[in-house]
Amino acid sequence: MTTSPDLSAAETATQERRTGYDAFMMRPMPRGVRTESTVVGGRAALELIPEHMENKSARLLYIHGGAFVMGSPTGYAGFVAQLTNRASIHTVSVDYRLAPEHPFPAAVDDALGAYRELLDQGTPADSIVLAGDSAGGNLVLAALLSARQAGLAMPAGAVLMSPVTDLSMASESMASKNGIDPLFVPEALAGPFAEYLAGTDPRAELASPVHADFSGFPDLLIQVGTHELLLDDATRLAARAAAHDVNVTLEVEAGAPHVFQIGYETSQTAASALDRIALFIGRALEASAHRA
Repeated sequence: MTTSPDLSAAETATQERRTGYDAFMMRPMPRGVRTESTVVGGRAALELIPEHMENKSARLLYIHGGAFVMGSPTGYAGFVAQLTNRASIHTVSVDYRLAPEHPFPAAVDDALGAYRELLDQGTPADSIVLAGDSAGGNLVLAALLSARQAGLAMPAGAVLMSPVTDLSMASESMASKNGIDPLFVPEALAGPFAEYLAGTDPRAELASPVHADFSGFPDLLIQVGTHELLLDDATRLAARAAAHDVNVTLEVEAGAPHVFQIGYETSQTAASALDRIALFIGRALEASAHRA
């Protein structure tokens, strides 16, 4: 990687970790999905459009992961295209602003802005599903909380893969899964979370949605593995959403690591999880249309 001599050591390190993360996430594009660059809510975005769509008006809004400091629609394109293909849905993947340059709530504002623009473009809320992994799952929840506060209609549903929901890192699995999680130790998450928060109270609802009231939320699908520090971020979220009368489907995969779905090329467990997400998306859109 070539870096500018004008960059500081910290800026160079930030660029390098982002390049490395995109390389780690990169997957081949499946046949039958074309991509187009666009702008949504004032942010660059990538559209992924499958050849066959039964519902051409429906949209999947994808919010990528990367601990709030890494990730991009380009790096995620191959993975997101799997959902696009399996669900036969036109997808928009937004390039939200990253910390530390743009700390909380910049990414929340960008996720909300993308959702708001889909509505402003004439896409009915009941034709939209949101999805995100890890930090992206956090931003999906924060965007929906912000949308509700702004009086916007809720989408048909939301998909959360290994979502980050408690930036105070108070979930019991942060300790019980330390040493079992093959990807992270708590210290590896604490730094990026602190960069994102930049002094914000980690218990603030838009930063740690597990503390929020989810009344009026759409149907949720949550997938998580038992071998991850964030296991209880997901299970606590499911319990709290259910307590607020949200229809929640929680899938806990034994022995699976963080965002295990990215292993779909070699793991039938991961491939099956993506198939279930696609099925959820279709059912959520159908149910929402019937309620309209």
